[in-house]
This record gives sequence, C-alpha cells and structure tokens, in this order.
Amino acid sequence: MRISEVAALAGVPTATVRYYERRGLIAEAGRTPAGYRQYGPEAARRLRFIKHAQELGFSLDEIQQMLALSIEDPAACARVEATTREKIRAVRERLTELRRLERTLQDLVHACEQQRPTEPCPILAVLSDGDAGDLPSTHSSRAHA
Repeated sequence: MRISEVAALAGVPTATVRYYERRGLIAEAGRTPAGYRQYGPEAARRLRFIKHAQELGFSLDEIQQMLALSIEDPAACARVEATTREKIRAVRERLTELRRLERTLQDLVHACEQQRPTEPCPILAVLSDGDAGDLPSTHSSRAHA
C-alpha cells in the first residue's frame, strides 16, 4: 500500500504516518523502484492501535512502550495495567481541575450578573489581575473550593 492508502485505512493524515515512521512507532517503509513508500497491513494495524490509544489519552511515549510488548506475554498485562491505572489517576486529577475551573467561571459570570452598569467588568478585572481567586465581592466562595 502507498502512504495515502495506509493513512486512509487508519484514518490519519499522511503526515502523521511519516511522523510515526520517524519516531519508530511504525516500521520504516520499503520503497518502490519509483521511490514511493510501500506499507504492509501491519502498518495499518499499528496506526489504528496508536490512534485508539491516543483517544484513550495515552502519550506517544506510553504507546511506544506498549507497542514493544507482546500480547501473549503475561507480564505485559501487568505493565499495561499499571500504565492504565496511572492514566486513570491523571484523568481524575484533571477532572477535579476542570470542575474547579468551571466553578470559577460560573462565579465570574455570576459577578457579571450582579455588576452595576457603572462598575468595571469583573471578568476583565480578574483577567487583568491574573488572580481568579480575587473575584469581586459579589462572587460566592465556591471559586476557592
């Protein structure tokens, strides 16, 4: 398969295929006499693996480590499980951060709703000061939660 064909099978751009090849995530393609890259079905399988792993939040470094493992090796499962548990922990931490961000943004909107027409914009004031913890006095204390 040419690069465009393997890219289409995996649902990635051709530039991604070249990048993954440079990084060693997929094997370097052989070349036709005309100089075109020639990929086998294994390249498409690996590209789909990489894409699915990325959709689950794994980094390319983590994916490269997983690709080096054998499905048949029982020890591989423990390593991948540990990596996945760490990913779950990171996702939970990020969710906590996102909930805190949501509360802060809600407090900023609430401060705008309570603002008098002659007062400066509370959101712009917080952004100018660089401290979302110092919301105008009309905000609730949820921003600090």
